[in-house]
Amino acid sequence: MKAFNLHRWNVTPAEAREIQLQLRRRMERDDRIPKVEYVAGADIAFDLRGPGSWRTGAGRAIAGVIVYRFPEMEELERASSILPLTFPYVPGLLSFREIPALLAAFESLRTSPDLIFCDGQGYAHPRRFGLACHLGVLLDVPSIGIAKSLLIGECKEPARRAGSTSALVDSETGEQVGAAVRTVSAVKRVYVSQGHRISLARAVEFTLAVKSGFRIPRPTRDADHLVNQICRARKSLAAAGGAL
Repeated sequence: MKAFNLHRWNVTPAEAREIQLQLRRRMERDDRIPKVEYVAGADIAFDLRGPGSWRTGAGRAIAGVIVYRFPEMEELERASSILPLTFPYVPGLLSFREIPALLAAFESLRTSPDLIFCDGQGYAHPRRFGLACHLGVLLDVPSIGIAKSLLIGECKEPARRAGSTSALVDSETGEQVGAAVRTVSAVKRVYVSQGHRISLARAVEFTLAVKSGFRIPRPTRDADHLVNQICRARKSLAAAGGAL
């Protein structure tokens, strides 16, 4: 699958913030979802080298994407890519650090997903344009952000039973930007927000449809395992003196 070439990646943090504001106009927060036959989970790991490499951008991004048949959640395909990091660590701008490698992985897929689950924020973002929004707009595919921690907003604790939710609200504006979701009874919540071409209610519904007995829903959990497995293999090879 191909992405739209909507902006440059070699930009400053100030330029990146302006790009987010510009692309936000393309983001759709209402449901425009095809019949969902294939879903994908996407995640990133980092192979960093040298002191301070996390903040400076030295190292490589390892992207992983796994595609499943929905609703059976039968795995059909997995793809990965490894690219040099070209953007430093800046809170709120992680998409500029991560998406180039993710796009390379998506472009190598034979099966185009109808819905993408991203490990990261969507609309629950200071400029309402997190990684899930950015990726969804570039691919023009419905997308959902599933985050393990808060970037902005406050919420009440959902009830302890699986499927319980509570509103995630921007404390400064009062706007609901996402939902805290209990995927497993009595287990820590996750934070779900819209990416592109989907309503919050449907984003929560699909998230609960792909949970598999763990806090993190299966698509992003499996993608996390994939990229960390690749990262560990690279580090073992480097330690043994092999070429990367």
